[in-house]
Amino acid sequence: MRRRIVLTTVLAALVAIGLFGVPLAVAVARYFVTAERAELERAADSYALDVSADILRHRAPDRTPATEDPTFVAVYSPAGRLLAGAGPPTLADAGEATAADEVLSADTPGELVVVVPISDDGSVVALVRAATARTEVYWHTGLTWLGMAGLAVVALLSAYLVARRQARRLARPLEQLSATARDLGDGDFSIRADRAGIPEIDSVGESLDSTAVRLDDLLARERAFSADASHQLRTPLAGLRLQLEAALENPHANLRDVVEAGVATTGRLDRTVTDLLALARDTPPVRDDVTDLACELAGIETEWAAALAEHARDLVLKVEPVVAGALLSGPVLRQIMTVLLDNALRHGAGTVTVTARDAGDVLAVDVADEGEVNGTDVFDRRSPGARGTGIGLALARRLAEAEGGRLRLTRPRPALFTLLLPLEQ
Repeated sequence: MRRRIVLTTVLAALVAIGLFGVPLAVAVARYFVTAERAELERAADSYALDVSADILRHRAPDRTPATEDPTFVAVYSPAGRLLAGAGPPTLADAGEATAADEVLSADTPGELVVVVPISDDGSVVALVRAATARTEVYWHTGLTWLGMAGLAVVALLSAYLVARRQARRLARPLEQLSATARDLGDGDFSIRADRAGIPEIDSVGESLDSTAVRLDDLLARERAFSADASHQLRTPLAGLRLQLEAALENPHANLRDVVEAGVATTGRLDRTVTDLLALARDTPPVRDDVTDLACELAGIETEWAAALAEHARDLVLKVEPVVAGALLSGPVLRQIMTVLLDNALRHGAGTVTVTARDAGDVLAVDVADEGEVNGTDVFDRRSPGARGTGIGLALARRLAEAEGGRLRLTRPRPALFTLLLPLEQ
C-alpha cells in the first residue's frame, strides 16, 4: 500500500509538472528568440543612425559598430555589397529587403539575422545587417530549461517525501488494524485497536473493538454456561443414577414408578438447562411455570430430604402462612435452593432449616445449618478460598439478581443464607 501511494503521488506530480512545464519551456524558447531579434534590431537601428550621414553623402562609412560579441553588424549597398562592419561579403537578401523597405528577418541555419533599410526620400540607399549565432539563443534557453528541470526534480523529490510520509501515516494504522484483526481471529479477544487520529480508520478500529468485546462476552457466557450446567446437573444426574441402580438391584421394584421418577428427574434436568441458557444469554427466563411458594418448597423438600437423610441429617421446612400462597418464578427458586442446599449438604453440618417468611415487600427464604462459612468472598466466582468449585454461590447470586432479588450471607457461624425475592403480582 505504501508503495502504491508513493507511486501514485509521484506520478500525479510528474503529470502536473509535464502539463505545466512543457508549454512553459516552449514559451521560454520563443521568448529568447524574440528577445534576441529585438536586440539585433536595436543594434541595427543604432548602427544605421551612425552611418546614415556617410551613406547619404556617398561616402564609405568609417565607424565601427559598437556591439558586444557575438553580435555582428555590417552595412551593405542596396545591391548587397559589404560597405563596412562585420558580416559576409554580400547580402543574399538585399533585393528582398530593398523592395520591402522595412525590417526584415533573414535567418540562416546558423544565425538569427535582422536587416534594417536606410532610406532617403523613399528610396533604400543602404542596408544594415545584424546577426548573432543561434548557439547563443540555445545557450540561454538551455540554461533556463536546466533551471526548470532542476526545479522539477526538486518538486518531484518533495512530492516523493510528502507521499512517503503520508503513506506511512495512512498505512501504519491500517497495518495495525490488520494485525489486530489477525490476533482477534486467533482468539485474543482482549486485543484493542489503537487510534490513529483519522476518523475513517478510527471508525473501523471502534467497530473491531466492539466485535472483540461482543465475542469476548459471548465466549465468557458460553464458558459460564458450561461451568454452571456442569455444577447444577451433577447432583440430579447422580440422583437419577442412584434411582436406576436401586431399581436394578431390586427385582421386585415397580418399573412404572421407576420410569415415572426418571421422567420427573429428566424434566428437572431439562428445566435446569433451560434456565441456565436463559441466564447465559441474558434473556428473560421462561415464566410459564409461575407457582406458589409452599408448593415449590414442598417439592424441594421431597427432593433434598432423602439426600440429607443418607448423611444422617434432617431437613426442616417452615413456611409462614402469610407467604405460603405467594407466587414466584419456580425455576429461579429451584436453581437457587439447589445451590444453597447442595452447599449445606457438602460443606455444612447438622440439621438444615429452610424458613420462608415475610420481609415486608419481599419474600425472604432463609437456609441455615449448623456449620460455618469461612471467608468474605464466598460469592466471588472461583474465589481462592472456595471449599468447592467456587461456582454455585456465584451462580445463585446471579440468578437472584437477574430476578430483581438478592442473596446474602446473613450469618457465617452457624451458617445462614438469606434469599430475598420480589413477589409476583
